[in-house]
Formats: sequence, structure tokens, C-alpha cells
Amino acid sequence: MNKKNILFVFGTRPEVIKLAPIILELKKYPDKYRVIVCNTEQQKELSNQTLAYFGLKADVNLDCMRENQTLVEIQARILNSIDRVFEHNKIDATIVQGDTMTVLCGALASFYRKVPVFHVEAGLRSYDIYEPFPEEIMRQMTSRVAAMHFAPTEKNKNALLKEDISEKIIHVTGNTVIDALFCLSEDTMLKAREFYKEQNINITDKLVLITVHRRENHGERLDRIINAIEQLAQNYKDHTFVIPVHPNPNVKCKIYERLGNYENIYLLKPLDYPYLVYLMKNAKLILTDSGGIQEEAPSFGCPTLVMRYETERQEGINAGVSVLVGADCDKIISYSSEILSKDRNSTRLKAQNPYGNGNSAKIIVKYIDKYFAE
Repeated sequence: MNKKNILFVFGTRPEVIKLAPIILELKKYPDKYRVIVCNTEQQKELSNQTLAYFGLKADVNLDCMRENQTLVEIQARILNSIDRVFEHNKIDATIVQGDTMTVLCGALASFYRKVPVFHVEAGLRSYDIYEPFPEEIMRQMTSRVAAMHFAPTEKNKNALLKEDISEKIIHVTGNTVIDALFCLSEDTMLKAREFYKEQNINITDKLVLITVHRRENHGERLDRIINAIEQLAQNYKDHTFVIPVHPNPNVKCKIYERLGNYENIYLLKPLDYPYLVYLMKNAKLILTDSGGIQEEAPSFGCPTLVMRYETERQEGINAGVSVLVGADCDKIISYSSEILSKDRNSTRLKAQNPYGNGNSAKIIVKYIDKYFAE
């Protein structure tokens, strides 16, 4: 077949982590594919930082973010910027991942140009358009225009089938986030350990990792989550609580104001990917509203409390590797205490990771080969 131009569009750290294994796999075949990497920079610092870890660099940086912009403003800016990429390049397929504003705009711009869209991590559903907001609608709309759907699990495939999407264009591949974990070298983990030593953070078997950033958790919900963290920090003074603080001012300002004075709470800038993985690997407990961490934590056997009321990653709940606790202060404290009051070894999870085994990128590239061969 003639060499195909494949455009990858992403803007956030999770998108980079999950698309990097596919980019690296496609780059193994320069006679077949020309890979064009486009970063909308929806999370400018985080996305570029993570790209560098994988030895990658964007071919196109769009610098789309502005302070305190509305969803409408950012959508218009990203959509216009991506369309200019199509103006200056012949694109044979666009690959997007997940459910961000960048994903929706990449899919729409591609659709308007009649270029096929390949959706990685397709078929995740909560069926509540406001949980998560606005991601649930973004991934549903992306599914309407995708030419191929790479579903991580059978559950995701079944969700797409219920929406009358042809089984011929749905492929169960596992989740590429597990591939990314296997990219981490021993040397990288040693560097991560040194990083925490330099920060004077003692990584012991009494480590609690906390991440909170989702838009639906802003406002009163964040207050309740912080109340729970304060209570836990007071109740378990021998435990270390580490919070990489999201740069969004709606989150950052409140967390620093409320939690900045506790000796056993460490507030860090957003972490490079391997440094975050090092914390997951060593944590006794994870509290998070992140989607990616729900998928990664089972690989390390770490109990995870999901601070959301709905999750599109139900497989982890069903497998018993995570528990849905919402922004319910009492529930967060209760479930956390059950784990923190025990020895770390006794709380390790033995279940297999339901999201994949690390070969998803190879599977996806085989389907891409087949698509163009046909």
C-alpha cells in the first residue's frame, strides 16, 4: 500500500500516555506510515513533559488554552486550529483517544474533511450526561463519526453495539495505558526514587496518593473531599499524604489554602508520568477522580477509592479493585480508614488487571494495517 499519513491529535497528559505506545509502534514502519503528531496543548506543560518522557515531540503545537475560558471558547479555538492542520497536510486517518475537548474537536474537524477517525478507548459510558461533565457527551459524539472503534473491553464493545454501531468496525484491544506502564525502565524508577528524596518525602509503606481535578468535583464537592483528607491526615499522622495539585485555579487555590499547613501532607506540582507511576507502585491507598489511575492502579495491586458518583470504568468496580465513593466525606473517611488501619501487605489486591496486559498497541496497529489493506 502507499504510505499513509496518520494524524494523532491530543492535548492532555492521559492522551499522551495512551497514544504514545501506538505512535511508537507505527513509527516502526516508516515505509508504510508517516506519523504527524499534533498537540493542542490543552494541558500545555503536562502534555509536553510527558511526550518528552517517551522520547517524542509534537510536529504541530497549537497553544489553544487561555485563562478562564468557557467550554464554548475552547471548543471554537481548538476546532479552528485543528482545521488549519488539515489545510496544510494530506491526512489519511486521524487517531484520537478518550473523551476530552481535543478528542471531540479532532474527530469533528476530521469528519468535516471526510477523513476517517480511529477512536482509541472507545465505548466507555456512564450514561449520565453530567457525570463526568462534559466528557460523557464528548465520547458519545465522537463515536458517531468514528470509522474504527478500539474498545478496551468487551463491556465497552457491547455499549457500542447497543448504539447500533456495526460490529465490523469495533475491535477489543485492551487499554494502551498498560502498554505505557511496561515502557518504564528500572533506571527511570531509580530516578523517581531520587526525586522524592530530594523533595524530603519519605516513601514508606504508609503512603496515600490523592489526585482530584474533574470539573464536576469543583465547588462544594471539592470542599467535602478536602474535609475528608483533613480528617484522615489528622487521624493517621504516621501516614504520608501526597497530592500532585492540578493547575486549574478552581482546584489549586482551595487545596493550598486548606491543606498547605499539614506536616504529613505534601502538595506537589503536577508530576512527570514516571514519578506518578512510582507513587502508584508504592502507595498503600489511592484516592482519585482520574480515569487513567483507575486503570493503572490494579497493575500494582493498590486499593483505589474513586471520588466520583459514576464511572465509565465499571470493570474495576466489578473486579473489586476499586470502590466508588463519590465526594461523600463520611464514605471517603470510612473506606480509607478500613485500609489505613491495616498493614499494607494485608491490603494488596490479587485480582488481575481487567484493562489489559500490555500488547494493545500492537493489536491496534494490526487493525490499522488491515483497514488500509482493504
